[in-house]
Amino acid sequence: MEEAFRAPQVCNLVGITYRQLDYWARTGLLKPSIRSAHGSGTQRLYSFTDVVQLKVIKRLLDAGMSLKKIRQAIDILRNQLQSDLVDVTLLSDGQTIYAAHSAEEVVDVFRRGQGVFGIAIGPVQEELEGQIHELWTEENVDVQEARL
Repeated sequence: MEEAFRAPQVCNLVGITYRQLDYWARTGLLKPSIRSAHGSGTQRLYSFTDVVQLKVIKRLLDAGMSLKKIRQAIDILRNQLQSDLVDVTLLSDGQTIYAAHSAEEVVDVFRRGQGVFGIAIGPVQEELEGQIHELWTEENVDVQEARL
């Protein structure tokens, strides 16, 4: 069974507010892949892949990209990429987001004289794995202390 994350856990891991997460889900930027909310009292459940994508979106926002451009880039990545997203590095000049699959693509971007930043998705995934381990450890300690 796939690991599922509730909204408060996702917000904590990604560094966003519940309001942002809710808005992104309602507007289709990133809907939870395990379970969407259906009426009052149900919780959205996000997969690990969802959390990685949300963390990348947050980093793009932190780097100054507009939510509109991030939406466009996410749509392109979803519809046109034929490879695993972990192998993709996202690049931006502040106006455009590029997806690079190899060092040659990155070099081509630099030749055009544009200053860029990169977000390698693999390290974001590894960082989240560490945070999740810490989160589970803290939650288990809290449960054990509550039993005492």
